[in-house]
Amino acid sequence: MLEEVGQWLRHRSYSSAGRPLPELLAAKRATGSRVSVVLPALNEERTVGGIVSVIRRELMAGAPALVDELVVMDSGSTDRTAEVAAAAGARVVHRDEVLPRLPALPGKGEVLWRSLLVTSGDIVCFADADLEDFSARFVSGVVGPLLTDPRLRLVKAMYDRPLGDDPAGGGRVTELVARPLLNLHWPRLAGFVQPLGGEYAARRTLLEQLPFPVGYGVELGLLVDSLHTAGLDALAQADVGVRRHRNQDGQALGRMAAAIHHTAQLRLGRGSHLVRPTLTQFERGAGPGGFAARSHAVDTVERPPMREMAEYADRRAA
Repeated sequence: MLEEVGQWLRHRSYSSAGRPLPELLAAKRATGSRVSVVLPALNEERTVGGIVSVIRRELMAGAPALVDELVVMDSGSTDRTAEVAAAAGARVVHRDEVLPRLPALPGKGEVLWRSLLVTSGDIVCFADADLEDFSARFVSGVVGPLLTDPRLRLVKAMYDRPLGDDPAGGGRVTELVARPLLNLHWPRLAGFVQPLGGEYAARRTLLEQLPFPVGYGVELGLLVDSLHTAGLDALAQADVGVRRHRNQDGQALGRMAAAIHHTAQLRLGRGSHLVRPTLTQFERGAGPGGFAARSHAVDTVERPPMREMAEYADRRAA
C-alpha cells in the first residue's frame, strides 16, 4: 500500500506553475469543456469581493476565458456578503432559492450540493470565500489537470497553511482528526496533503453521483466516496502555494471534528448511527465548578446524489 501511495504521489501531484494559462485555454477549446466556480459563503463580506474580482479579472476577462460561470452560494449571511459579491461581478444565489420544496439545512455541504442545480459547467470548482491574499492559482491549479488529462476526475489543492508565526501551524483538524482517520481506514488516500481543503475541482459526472454531507464532513466524504467511485488514479492534487484564511477557535474546530468523525463512521459501517448525535463543550461561566456546558448538534444528514433529484434530471435534460 505504501508503494502505491508513493507511486501516486509521483504521478498525481502537480504544480500550478506547470500549466500556464495559454496551455489551459488551448486544452479547454480542444475539449469543449465549460468551467463553473462556486464560492460557498456565510458572512464573508470582508473577503468575498476580492476573491470574485481576482477570478473575473484574471480568469474570465477576454475570450476565450478559463472560467465560464462564477456563482456565490449564500448560506444565510446576515452581513453584506451578497451585496459585495454581486457588486464585484458574481451571480449570487441564496440557498433557499434552490430546491425550495426541500427546506435548507445549515452547513457548507448543503450549499455545495445545491450549487450543482444552479451551475452548468462540465467541471465544477469549489473555493472557500474567506481566503486572504487570494490567487487565481487556487482555481486554475485544480482545474488545469482536469482539462489536460481526461483520466482525472477530481483534483484537490495542496498548500502551506500558516498560523500566526508558525508557517505550517494551520490545519489542526486535518492533523489531529482527518489524517489519522485516512491513514488508518483509507490508507490509499494518505498521500493527500490537504484532504479537508476547500479548494478543489471535479467533473460534474462524478459529483452528481456522490452523496453530500450537509456540514463540515463534506470534504472528507467526497474524497472517500470519490476513491470508491472513480479509483485512486482518477484523483490528484496540485500545489497552489500558501493559503491564508480566517482561523476558527478551538470550540468551532471541535464541532468540525465531530462532524468529520460522523462522516467517517457512516462510511466505515453503513447503517451505523451515533448513540448521542450531540457534542458538549464547556465555557467558563456560572455552571457547576465554574464552567457552563453548551451542547451542539453534530451534522448527521447527508443529501443523496444529485442525479437522483427530479429537478436536476429535468434541468440536465433541458
